Amino acid sequence: MIKVVIAEDDFRIAQVQEQFLQKVSDVKLVGKALNAKETMDLLCENEVDLLLLDIYMPDELGTELLPRIRESYPLVDIIMVTAATEKAMLEKAVKYGVFNYLLKPVTMDKFVETIEEFKRKRKLLGSNGEVDQKMIDQLFGPAKQPVAMQNDLPTGVDGHTLDKVKVVVERLKGVSIDEMSEEMGISRTTARRYLEYLVSVNVCVAKHEYGIVGRPQRKYYFVE
Repeated sequence: MIKVVIAEDDFRIAQVQEQFLQKVSDVKLVGKALNAKETMDLLCENEVDLLLLDIYMPDELGTELLPRIRESYPLVDIIMVTAATEKAMLEKAVKYGVFNYLLKPVTMDKFVETIEEFKRKRKLLGSNGEVDQKMIDQLFGPAKQPVAMQNDLPTGVDGHTLDKVKVVVERLKGVSIDEMSEEMGISRTTARRYLEYLVSVNVCVAKHEYGIVGRPQRKYYFVE
């Protein structure tokens, strides 16, 4: 279970982020802070794995907290969620090793995708065995290489929609055609087309599972 703190001075935005977090499995919100002082207090009082940190807070900039957090809580990972577009802010965040930098307003898809990617890399680092180049590439390379360029995709498969489908598969840790249809608000035919395409390019694998009534259901999972 990943323990998360939201540091955001606008309670409405913090509430939206909390709702987004509820879309992700194995994540627990342990507190919300409205300013820098409350942020440091929560880090002191709780075991925290991930901090969602705003920059423009009323008492102190989030970027000014970074060196203090790194000194006192070196194991806490940080994702900046901010409206700050100044290059200096980004440079400081990168210097102090933030996991990601999200610009407001953040869509639910982008938010969930970022948290899922954090979970994936955290799990990878926690795995046993020696480090090899494949593992390093997975950590430092892009979250997921595109299956194909848009021009290479077959008719009826859109790159943007395909990315959203992959996010749903990862978030639900496997999905049926009906579940994908409901999650995406698309027809079952369209959901099947995208899922079967991912199977055809070896990104997903389809398995037949038996439900309560005994009828097999085709579910799609990312290839391990």
